[in-house]
Amino acid sequence: MLQEESDLSLMIAQIVQKLKGSNLYAQLERQAWASLQKPEIRLESLKEDIKEFFKISGWEKKLQNAVYSELNVYPLPSHPAAPPEHLKEPLVYMRKAQGSWEKRILKSLNSMCTELSIPLARKRPVGQQKELLNKWNEMGTDEPDLSLFRPVYAPKDFLEVLINLRNPNYENGDSLSFRTHLGLIQVPLKVKDIPDLKECFIELGLNTGQLGIDDSTQVPPELFENEHVRIGQKVLAEQDSAAAQQYIRQGSPTALRAELWALILNISSQPEDILYYEQLKANVIQHDLLVDSLIYKDVKLTASNDDYYFVFEDYLYQVLLCFSRDTSVLGHFAYNSASPPKSYIRGKLGLEEYAVFYPPNGVIPFHGFSMYVAPLCFLYHEPYKLYQTFREMYVRFFFRLHSISSHPSGIVSLCLLFETLLQTYLPQLFYHLREIGAQPLRISFKWMVRAFSGYLATDQLLLLWDRILGYNSLEILAVLAAAVFAFRAVNLMEVTSLAAAEVRINFTRMGWK
Repeated sequence: MLQEESDLSLMIAQIVQKLKGSNLYAQLERQAWASLQKPEIRLESLKEDIKEFFKISGWEKKLQNAVYSELNVYPLPSHPAAPPEHLKEPLVYMRKAQGSWEKRILKSLNSMCTELSIPLARKRPVGQQKELLNKWNEMGTDEPDLSLFRPVYAPKDFLEVLINLRNPNYENGDSLSFRTHLGLIQVPLKVKDIPDLKECFIELGLNTGQLGIDDSTQVPPELFENEHVRIGQKVLAEQDSAAAQQYIRQGSPTALRAELWALILNISSQPEDILYYEQLKANVIQHDLLVDSLIYKDVKLTASNDDYYFVFEDYLYQVLLCFSRDTSVLGHFAYNSASPPKSYIRGKLGLEEYAVFYPPNGVIPFHGFSMYVAPLCFLYHEPYKLYQTFREMYVRFFFRLHSISSHPSGIVSLCLLFETLLQTYLPQLFYHLREIGAQPLRISFKWMVRAFSGYLATDQLLLLWDRILGYNSLEILAVLAAAVFAFRAVNLMEVTSLAAAEVRINFTRMGWK
């Protein structure tokens, strides 16, 4: 009991400390000072009167939403005697594997620098700055020569690393239960089974209405959709993040989604938020980074060739280039198993006082990275709002899809959950695909690592991301991946190779035909 109280006190102190550095804290302070001029605020009951003022004026709700937002990203509890690195990742072998992977990525990046004789960063000449500023909204028309640039890594490279991941304590097959796992992932992590998933995703049960299903043409819309929209409007009127998160588990009406996501992610549209985005933009104009070319290359290879997203090419450049300069993103490394890469001033290698994080946000983009942003372009048309939403989605969820960790929403756990579900509930299909050299994870990995972006039609994808936000978990990705195989099971039992399996399960934007 005492330990629980101590943990709670520590959590409260850390959240208070975090909020003290936020814009909200400054706004609350200004409002408190301004309230002193009001006649209803009396000296003898100052504390209670200011609390009442915050409640009536709506600032109390904003504070509650900010605290709730912090709780959603707060690290999983660990033993009080555990060292600080346990907050990032409690398993030593996972930390070592992530460290080795980071070294590989950096080696690839540095090799590209050396081969192309291009610096990691340089200040743009004044003429280039003016040119970039003039075409800021038309960067898609620019055709730089990117032929010599290559993605630092692709999802299939990352999958090979995960396949070779081993817990040294289990190398001799000590665990009887784990020896029976015939999938590609060979680490003993605890993942949910069907009863656990039913309990966790209880709102997805057959007895609960779902937007995207129960508002179909076969069902009179007044039976579900109209009432669901009415409740959604009420949730928005209340401006309660927790209520919005609960509501969105059944899917969000298209017209309300942008506001609901902003409420859940605690995104504001204050003048300082717009100013911050403009400062990031100014940094892009002034400095040229090597990762800029990687971003250009990725957008050209992915979103620009996508029937849904090619029209948003300019938005993608703007958001991703600004994202690479945003040092506030570094904060998520406190609960990310990864560490931001460092670069050293020439001739000062290894001297920490001459080290800087590179890129400034600590995130090196990989092949497909821009697809995390593309679907959000359907929701937000102001670049700064689009930017804020993507940044929050990334530091809450997407970073877990390309980091090696034991977190339940981490990509390793998702892969293991997918394989376990398939092996347990569709054993005949699983064994058939394994025998013909078409391990299911080799097909589904690219879906999960991109959160199905580029594979599902956008309206379906946004309904899926509703659930990610609603449950504050990425586990739904593994469940959906297994469901796709179940849906295509009859066809897949007929295939005789990996290539044939990929053809049979081809999404064609998941028309489900």
